[in-house]
Amino acid sequence: MKKGIALLVSCMLLFVLAACGGGQKESQGDSGITDTAVAEAELVIKGTNFQFDQKEYRLKKGVPVKITYENEDGNHGVMIPVLGLSLDRKNNSKVVTPDKTGEFEISCSIQCGAGHSKMISKLIIEE
Repeated sequence: MKKGIALLVSCMLLFVLAACGGGQKESQGDSGITDTAVAEAELVIKGTNFQFDQKEYRLKKGVPVKITYENEDGNHGVMIPVLGLSLDRKNNSKVVTPDKTGEFEISCSIQCGAGHSKMISKLIIEE
C-alpha cells in the first residue's frame, strides 16, 4: 500500500514539474520583446555618470535587434518604455523587434544621484 502511494505521489510530482518546465516565452504582449528571435542588428548603449554615450540611437522598425547595456562608471541602467525594456548590470541584453516608428525617450532606470533626471537620450525608430 505504501509503495503504491509513493508511486502515485512521484508520478504527480513528475507531471507538475513537466508542466512548469515549459519552453521560454516567445513574446511578451505588444512590447516587441522576443526571447527567441535571431537578432539581425546589434545596439550597444554605454552609461557613465549621468549620461549615455550617444545623444540618439537609431533602429529600424520590424528588424530584430540585440540591445546590450554596458555600465562604464557609476551605478546606472537603461529604460526604453516603447520597447518595454529595462536593462542593468545583471540583466544587460535582450533581443527586441521595434514595432512602432517615431522618436522615443531612453532614460536611466536606477536612481543614480543628482544628475539622474538629466540622464536621457533619444531613440529614433525609422521605417
